[in-house]
Amino acid sequence: MPAYRDATGTEIVDLNVAELLPLLKSGGLSAEAVMGAYLARIETHNPRLRAILEVNPHALQEARALDALPAEKRGALHGLPVLVKDNIDTVAPLHTTAGSALMANHQPETDAPVAARLKAAGAIIIGKANMTEWANFMTLGMPNGYSSHGRQTVNPWKEGHDTGGSSSGSGSGVAGRLAPIAIGTETSGSILSPSHQHGLVGLKPTVGLIPRTGIVPIAHSQDTAGPMGRTAADVALLAGVLQGPDGHDEATSNAPTLDFTLEPGALQGARIGIVREHYWDDLNAGQTELLEAAILALREAGALVTDPAPLPTATEMKGWHSEVLIYEFKADLNAYLSGVQNGPKSLLEVIEGSDADPEAAQKYGMTLLQAGQGTRGDLSERAYTLARQRDLRLSREEGLDPLFVSGLDALVFPRLAGAAVGAKAGYPSVNVPVGLESGLPLGLQLCGPAWSDADLLSLAADLHGRLGGWEAAPDPAEPRPA
Repeated sequence: MPAYRDATGTEIVDLNVAELLPLLKSGGLSAEAVMGAYLARIETHNPRLRAILEVNPHALQEARALDALPAEKRGALHGLPVLVKDNIDTVAPLHTTAGSALMANHQPETDAPVAARLKAAGAIIIGKANMTEWANFMTLGMPNGYSSHGRQTVNPWKEGHDTGGSSSGSGSGVAGRLAPIAIGTETSGSILSPSHQHGLVGLKPTVGLIPRTGIVPIAHSQDTAGPMGRTAADVALLAGVLQGPDGHDEATSNAPTLDFTLEPGALQGARIGIVREHYWDDLNAGQTELLEAAILALREAGALVTDPAPLPTATEMKGWHSEVLIYEFKADLNAYLSGVQNGPKSLLEVIEGSDADPEAAQKYGMTLLQAGQGTRGDLSERAYTLARQRDLRLSREEGLDPLFVSGLDALVFPRLAGAAVGAKAGYPSVNVPVGLESGLPLGLQLCGPAWSDADLLSLAADLHGRLGGWEAAPDPAEPRPA
């Protein structure tokens, strides 16, 4: 069995991606040793956390093959274990289920570009992450992290604490040190939410930066994949590999190539606005104190802070409006399912199959599935067009855009308060951990204009470092009861 510590005696699973990669590339650590450390961790702790639905049975074999490569053939992510959300296509021996028991036998014939780019860069997909079933677009009120295929994901910070969703297993897996980094997906909060709940840096990219081809969809106007890790530097390393055009995803056709080299001291001179309005209303005293301390840290780092930076459409955008997602869901999901060999071929078959299994597949209902099925499925309804126009008007034209045009580089929202705003606009957002409140992670959200993803990660890295840079959950070997 390989050693699970580096030359300094540090546990391999405590090393960040930015620390691991130089050791892997130089041979200071073998890919086999790193993979062995994480597989041992998964074997011990995943039965409780249920963060991972399926482990790659060839992971060690792939690691040994990478170890045999000469230095000049080692890729940017050489030997790095990466956990991938289970709505992202991966070829056999792995499956892609979207958390649904109905999809348990689905093995795509080709990798999604996200998975293919990871592999091409030398990363090893260690397994597929549990998730809120159908990316939390099955019903209203479904618990974050529950799926009929994998049951309830557990947050390693505290038993019973919210996992966030829908990339719940991606968050739990990284926080519990079952993988050094993970890929999640987001339509409205599904990367930011679990990153916040698990104390991770999570990038919800500009829509179109990273291809969505081969990812089980909700809505093409908002869907995106993105990395979730312990530090902004880790997230930036993966974002740089994953970005780029894909001929099957029109949204990527005009995407620029971003330089994800982080800028030291990025907060100096950065213009940052604090969005207040109703977004701060439900915070307790401890959360408010931590967030205000983070704003003070922005000022002390030399940022030019505008506080408040009023969001003109905040009142109109209050509440969650899902009309666009409901209309796009049927058309987009049917297009994906039409290529499934072993599983439902349409949204209607998902509903029928779930209805036949009320204890698992329909445990919490099918409100959203049924709402989507009730649409025409061709986006011809005038109500859809009006809803999309409204979302863009409130989130972009009359909402975020005036603030960015005024000179602000980024906006701060507390916790997940602005997730829907950035998601509807298609703009990038980053969750930044700011500390622990009552022993549980708290984050703030940085939102920027389109294609400012790399700049946001530089700001996040500077702030995260100034706030202590804490990055790992308690060892899940010590479960904390609810």
